[in-house]
Amino acid sequence: MTLKAAKPEERESKFHQLLQKQVRSEFNASQQYIALAVWFDKSDLPRLAAHFYKQALEERNHGMMIVRFLMDNDISVHIPGTDEVRNEFNEARELVALALEQEREVTREIEMLAKTARAEDDYIGEQFMQWFLKEQVEEVSQMSTLLTVIDRANGNLFEVETFLARENVGDGGEDPSAPEAAGGAV
Repeated sequence: MTLKAAKPEERESKFHQLLQKQVRSEFNASQQYIALAVWFDKSDLPRLAAHFYKQALEERNHGMMIVRFLMDNDISVHIPGTDEVRNEFNEARELVALALEQEREVTREIEMLAKTARAEDDYIGEQFMQWFLKEQVEEVSQMSTLLTVIDRANGNLFEVETFLARENVGDGGEDPSAPEAAGGAV
């Protein structure tokens, strides 16, 4: 008598549906950060540009972490397109204010994901979301700090560049507790 492994049952809860939407949100954030980085790059502000190029990769990686989680849990993954991004700005403050609002919105989405996983008694999903909750505290804090520095610089963006060269704003490097990204983190 041979035993056959049962084919995993396709199950997609509200939590999994929200995760699919979150992939799109993370990719949208990545694209918006690229647009911000290009604006700073074109304005000859290399530290600000580098900061936002790095943020773009980080958001892409977050999306791919969710993709890996879905695949690991036998949930079909649908890679979404992205929305249009804003490219036109008048001053640097607008870009960072947009980034801060974007991070606050993502925080609300992550909180909803964690609440939904808990409400559905999806303990694995709830545990997965804990890392993202911690990450969003860091993301909002760093954008808030950057906006404060821009305001204090009174239009002198070279002061902001000096601040970014001197201080470690945001991610301190690799986080060994971070979920694995599909295809590996970039």
